[in-house]
Amino acid sequence: MSIQPYEIASLNISQAGERCKMLLGDLNGDGRLEMLLVQADGGIDDRYVPHQVCCLTAFDLEGTLLWQVGTPDPDAGGPGSDYPAQVADWDGDGNNEVLCVMDKQFLVLDGRTGEIKETRDLPGDEAHDCIILANLTGNQHRMDIILKDRYKTLWALDHDFNLLWKHEGNPGHFPWVYDIDGDGKDEVMAGYDMLDHDGTLLWSCQNLDDHADCIWFGDVDGDGQVEVVIGGSVTVMMDRYGNEKWRYEDSIESQHIALGHFCTGMEGLQIAGLDRIVRGDEHGKDGMFMLDSAGKEIWKENRTTRGWLTIIEPVCNWDEGGLDYILAYRRGGDVLPSLVDGDMKTVTEFPKEGYAVHADLVQTGKEQIIIYDAEEAVIYSSSPMTLSLLDAKRAKPQLKRLYNSTLYPGGEVKI
Repeated sequence: MSIQPYEIASLNISQAGERCKMLLGDLNGDGRLEMLLVQADGGIDDRYVPHQVCCLTAFDLEGTLLWQVGTPDPDAGGPGSDYPAQVADWDGDGNNEVLCVMDKQFLVLDGRTGEIKETRDLPGDEAHDCIILANLTGNQHRMDIILKDRYKTLWALDHDFNLLWKHEGNPGHFPWVYDIDGDGKDEVMAGYDMLDHDGTLLWSCQNLDDHADCIWFGDVDGDGQVEVVIGGSVTVMMDRYGNEKWRYEDSIESQHIALGHFCTGMEGLQIAGLDRIVRGDEHGKDGMFMLDSAGKEIWKENRTTRGWLTIIEPVCNWDEGGLDYILAYRRGGDVLPSLVDGDMKTVTEFPKEGYAVHADLVQTGKEQIIIYDAEEAVIYSSSPMTLSLLDAKRAKPQLKRLYNSTLYPGGEVKI
């Protein structure tokens, strides 16, 4: 039996335009997170051509429009791939900037006002599939950046946009960065290839087809060392040195995976997954699955409804239960967004269809979930709450999950 969530607010976001992606971040330094609606260009085949941003619209949690850059386009593109925009403290001054690619230029905008602070040339004509923020040079205050095209090339640049290195290969949708060797610089899991901070190839996964859809880092097996779990043609776990620990092959296409503490009484982390079983609008089908830390299947969903474009990601600290949940949305087949536990039970169903984002919006220690479409954003919580800060709090640093936001949610679980 699912528990109804509490609706905290319903906000009109229609001024942002159609088919936006929502990013979260403290744009004005008030200690709360704001909503940034990103609209991307249309008229392209985003299976092969990367998007650019055409309009940015910032709202606070009361639905007040803070600023808008660009003009909403009724023919805007849809979320078939990432939009090149992030919210991050780019220069280390304690305030978040908005980073995006518009009109073939990389822009840094003031988070408070939307005013342009920096304009940079792209390192390649199609170097705008997504924006990945990293520490490649060891500077703990200013960020470096990785840009990519759809499926072939990575460009790594320092904070001043000097080209550090270029990588040609099969980088997948959204490479994830993580300091696996503790030298203060990030390594880059670029698809099935692990690259050092200087672009040197450290190791590669073997006998994997197609491309990497989703990448996660965490101490899965409880040995105190980080492992890498990759979803692609199969689901595979590698140790930090490139040794394959296990692979789960009972899936057609592991489009999404998520690490978390989903199940009680189990060692290590569990791996939630989404198998894209059959592609196609009319007869498409997908299904969730759950693996233990050794890659053994705990359960697999047998969907009786149509739908093949589900997105899943883990939600931590939704309630007092102490476990993580799977947030599943874009399910199709009239299945509403929901939270699913480690026993495949729906614990919460949200009464609104749409895309979803989640974060601790006002520093309560609990996460809230926003379900949104082109007209409204509805904020849900597991318990009654106010969207006002209970006391004067400084802005918190932007979480890595929020400054490396992607349609293909990867991430990390802290050791």
